[in-house]
Amino acid sequence: MLRRLIRRVRGSGTAPNYEEQRDRLESGTLAERRDLALHEDTRPEILFYLAEDEDETVRRSVAANPSTPHQADHHLTQDTAEEVRRELARKVARLLPNLPPGEQDKLRDRVIELIDILARDQLPSVRRVLAEELKRSAEVPKPIVQRLAYDLDLIVAAPILEYSPLLNDDDLLEIIATCRVEGAISAIARRRELPEAVSDAIVATLDIPAVTALLANPSARLREEVLDKVIDAAASIEVWHQPLVLRAELSMRAIRRIAGFVASSLVDQLMRRSDLDEETAVTLARRVRERVSAGEHEAPRQHFDDLMAALTEKHRRGDLDEAVIDQALEAGKRDFVVAALAVRSGLKPSAVRQVLGSRLAKPVCALVWRAGLSMRLALKVQRQIALIPHNGILHPRGGINYPLTPDEMVWHLEFFSLEDRRPGR
Repeated sequence: MLRRLIRRVRGSGTAPNYEEQRDRLESGTLAERRDLALHEDTRPEILFYLAEDEDETVRRSVAANPSTPHQADHHLTQDTAEEVRRELARKVARLLPNLPPGEQDKLRDRVIELIDILARDQLPSVRRVLAEELKRSAEVPKPIVQRLAYDLDLIVAAPILEYSPLLNDDDLLEIIATCRVEGAISAIARRRELPEAVSDAIVATLDIPAVTALLANPSARLREEVLDKVIDAAASIEVWHQPLVLRAELSMRAIRRIAGFVASSLVDQLMRRSDLDEETAVTLARRVRERVSAGEHEAPRQHFDDLMAALTEKHRRGDLDEAVIDQALEAGKRDFVVAALAVRSGLKPSAVRQVLGSRLAKPVCALVWRAGLSMRLALKVQRQIALIPHNGILHPRGGINYPLTPDEMVWHLEFFSLEDRRPGR
């Protein structure tokens, strides 16, 4: 009884016999055809015909149906509707590790054929579904994983680069050396248990977002000499300061060096470490006293006020455009980006910092939208300034558009007690 009730809620009951299925196919209503397409007991030949139905929702249900015959699935790989191909990609990727015993070789070959076709689909959104479903799979053939890892769209490559167990150290080193997709190295930097050789190669690229992600990855192994190279360059790259301070393997010498250029609040964090020796603890305390005596708390504030004034004038002249902010983002100039977003959005810098510090993708995107900037830049701000983990990042809709409505973005800003104001372009 419970099973019948669940089926009724889902819109499907006991499967009709072949004659009834054929009648529904030939003269039934759209609702009846949709029900046939959903039902796992529908005959394969009926599903094959439904794969060519004029209604997209019918074809999408056929694509999702695990009982759909291979020929129909193969036909659907060329369907004109993106949603149909995405549903098919989701299904075939999930079939791979769950093939029934006895027919695994035959079915596996067919499933892999479909995966291979979909991995070459012209739309990144279809390939992205496949990559997300296969990112932790050890069952998929490695050439398909490598194709996805080298994809020219980051939304496809990133899940594979960050999670796939089939990419070994040599694969990762080759991708770091040859890949030119922005954000690809950052995805590798977020992998768990990253070995020293790969970490060395990431630092050698001097890719600021990638090194930021590497430093923020507590499981990445970093040699002392490599950390020294990072510290050598870190004084002028603010986004490295906090993740560098939080690294567990810092030597006493490294801690004393870092304390020489990071803000007093970060020196305070260093002082709370349980592994400090007496000499280092004394050095850090002296650094804090010296900065307080020199009025360090006033200097950054004055610097930021001057930056705000300069960018306000730049914006008045029409020169504070997306290219300028993007360039500052790539250079790791966090203060510049915060001030630019504040100027363009009309929000107070403290409110901008509050949103960016939330590490929540939707408010961060809403902030960039309110500043009248593109979703492309919002994607970079999520990664490089807000330091949102890959699995929490909000991706563009259709490759370029904000995935939230204006009302939704206003709501997310209001959640932070920010007054409603639509961005002016």
